[in-house]
Amino acid sequence: MIRLGVNVDHIATIREARRTVIPDPVEAALIAERAGCDGITAHLRQDERHIKRRDIELFREIIKTKLNIELSTTPGIVSFVKRIKPDWACLVPERIEEITTEGGLDIFKQEKELKKVIPELKGKGIKVTLFIEPEKNIVEKAKELGSDAIEINTKSYGLRPDSKREIKRIIESAKRAKSLGLEVHAGHDLNYRNLYRMTEIEEIEEVNIGHSIIARAIFVGLERAVKEMLEILR
Repeated sequence: MIRLGVNVDHIATIREARRTVIPDPVEAALIAERAGCDGITAHLRQDERHIKRRDIELFREIIKTKLNIELSTTPGIVSFVKRIKPDWACLVPERIEEITTEGGLDIFKQEKELKKVIPELKGKGIKVTLFIEPEKNIVEKAKELGSDAIEINTKSYGLRPDSKREIKRIIESAKRAKSLGLEVHAGHDLNYRNLYRMTEIEEIEEVNIGHSIIARAIFVGLERAVKEMLEILR
C-alpha cells in the first residue's frame, strides 16, 4: 500500500489567522497518527507564516511514525532542520509572495545550492527528497545530485486529472526514478476524487496530502478524513 503523509500546515494557517494557540498542529499530528497515517509532513517557511519552529521541535518529540519537513535551501532554515533531524527533508522552491508551492525545483538553476545542502542534510542522517516536475531529465539530475527520493509535483495532474499527457509524464518519471534506485513520492492538489489514479502507478511509494484532508476534516473530523484517504490508498 502507498504510504500516506498528512500535511498539517493548514491547521497552523487557521491558528495564525487569529494569532492564537488553537487549533494546534501538534494535536492534529497526533490525531492523524491515531487514524493510521504513515507520517507527518510540515513546511517550515522562511517567514514562518503558518508552521513555527516550536511546532517542528514538538513534532520531533512526539511523532511516532515519520517526520517529513519541507524547506527551502535558506541557510537559517537548513541549519535548524539539521539540528532537529527529521526522518526526511523535502527541498522545495519557495517565494515569500506565493500562496502555496507553485512548481517543482529548478534543480539545474539551483545546482550549486543543492550540491551544498543535500550532503549537509544527509550527513545528519536525514533522507533527502527533491520536489520536482515529472520530467525524466530532472529525475536523472536529482539522482546525480545525491537525493534519496523525488516527490513528483502533481499540481498539473490535479488541475487536469483526465489528461493522458499528465498521467504519462508521471508514469514515465516514476519508472525512471525507480530504475535509478530513487524512492518515488507524489504530492500537490491530490484529493479524494483524483488520488485513485496514483494508486495505479506501482512505482509510487508515498503521497503527501494536506489541503484536501483538512478541508474534509471540517465536515467529518480529522480522524475520519485521514481514514477515508487511507481507504482509497488500500
